[in-house]
Amino acid sequence: MSNLNNFLFGVYPYIAIVICIVASWIRFDREAYTWKADSSQMLGGKGFRLASNLFHVGVIFILIGHFVGLLTPVSVYHHFISSADKQMVAIVSGGFFGVMCLIGLLMLIKRRLTNDRVRASSKFSDIMILFMLLVQLVLGLLTIFISMDHLDGSVMIMLSNWAQYIVTFQASAAAAAIEPVHVIYKLHVFVGLTMILFVPFTRLVHVISAPVWYLGRRYQIVRER
Repeated sequence: MSNLNNFLFGVYPYIAIVICIVASWIRFDREAYTWKADSSQMLGGKGFRLASNLFHVGVIFILIGHFVGLLTPVSVYHHFISSADKQMVAIVSGGFFGVMCLIGLLMLIKRRLTNDRVRASSKFSDIMILFMLLVQLVLGLLTIFISMDHLDGSVMIMLSNWAQYIVTFQASAAAAAIEPVHVIYKLHVFVGLTMILFVPFTRLVHVISAPVWYLGRRYQIVRER
């Protein structure tokens, strides 16, 4: 096993996760008012709702699929579905929601770059993260074509083993599990880890936000009679 593979897929995941957690904590504590994705809908709403809905619905289902698919042990899902059938489900559903997400993302990128008002209010990180998402989506869709060459589910098992070894702190085993897979899968994983690392420094921080404070907040008096 090469040192580069060991670092990228055995060590780098923990670096990305630790930076994400610590930097997010610091940003929430010191710069709470920046803990959001700046809305640009008022600056140009044409086509925004459709693009946003396509992107967000697609990405939510993709994330759920990745989470369940990678972290469910083989011994659990084999009671209901084989590895080969699970891979086919991943190909079909991932392809559908991936294309949906890609269409929405391309619409958002076009709007961000061609609408003068939106472009003027955009930070470098806003545009950068959109193109990172584009690269990640394209890599993910490319894995579908590679998966068609091996429909026995073996690669899915390798990737699942990698993810499960990571969450159980078995770095060496994780790096060894992912080493045989195609380079496109590895690039997909690497870009995904890098995006986790960038979460605290970009608008992606809103992904880990939830309006739980509203549940216990006292009513605010906006105007007295």
